[in-house]
Amino acid sequence: MSQKVLVFGDIGIDDTVALLYGYFKEEIEIVAVVADYGNISRENAIANINYVRKLLPHTSELERVKFIAGASVPMIGELPTFVTEIHGEYGLGPIIPPLGMKNGITENFHDVVELIEKYQKELIIVNIGRLTSLATMFILYQSLMKTVKAYYIMGGAFWVPGNITAVSEANFHGDPVAAAIVLNYARNVTIIPLNVTQHAIATPQMINYIDQTGKISILKPMLDYYYNFYKKRDPSIQGSPLHDVLTLMAVAHDDLLSYQELPLTIVVSYKGVERGQSIADIRPYTESEAKKHRIAFVLNYQRFYSDFMTVMSGRYF
Repeated sequence: MSQKVLVFGDIGIDDTVALLYGYFKEEIEIVAVVADYGNISRENAIANINYVRKLLPHTSELERVKFIAGASVPMIGELPTFVTEIHGEYGLGPIIPPLGMKNGITENFHDVVELIEKYQKELIIVNIGRLTSLATMFILYQSLMKTVKAYYIMGGAFWVPGNITAVSEANFHGDPVAAAIVLNYARNVTIIPLNVTQHAIATPQMINYIDQTGKISILKPMLDYYYNFYKKRDPSIQGSPLHDVLTLMAVAHDDLLSYQELPLTIVVSYKGVERGQSIADIRPYTESEAKKHRIAFVLNYQRFYSDFMTVMSGRYF
């Protein structure tokens, strides 16, 4: 039986690859996607989605997925800065969707309520972008959000370098107020931080093989663009880190990662290196007031490799 998943994302390259993975993975049924600002603007995220869905057969799972317009600015009250050098203008690397792809999704955020009411304890929410839209749901509908089965959140960095500041990861840094709200109110939360996602590497050899199978024509140009950015920043890196793919993959494979349940605090600050820092309390001798969440710390890379290659290439690994 497949898991019903509602995805919140700032649809950049790795978000797009995660959605493609979800569409092809039999154990996952993506029922809707909330498109937010973050890697790119909300409007460009919508154009990205409209373009990608038209590349796949009309009978594909993608055609049945509901798309919802999410937040366009963070709760912290500043204008977002987009990272087109990492993800491209539309979150597809070098690919520019044709004109008109920004049409087709109107202001329909209230549809999230109807989806949660429909599925309730069957539904898993996966947040792979900024947490603004998800936090909005907790502000407005706390009782309803308690009916959700589980939450999987890509975010945080624990005793490893951040990717925005020395200590902060992008999703938590982009809207620390929203991150703090979600982690204060959500129950049954799994955090997938940089500790593990930075090791979920897709090498150029892997991507070339998937490209040769002819299943997904846009995967290679996107991930070649993504890899070129990371290679310039860190010449030792062996491929593209698939942060968001790993987060969605964890929903279907509980043996993919090793976890610890720890009290977690988000630093809510408007400036400074500490903005959005995620702090887990590992002291065994004191009771922290912070809420405990399940945090992933170790990745089984062979399991990741086998599943990603099998799903994306259509051939067993």
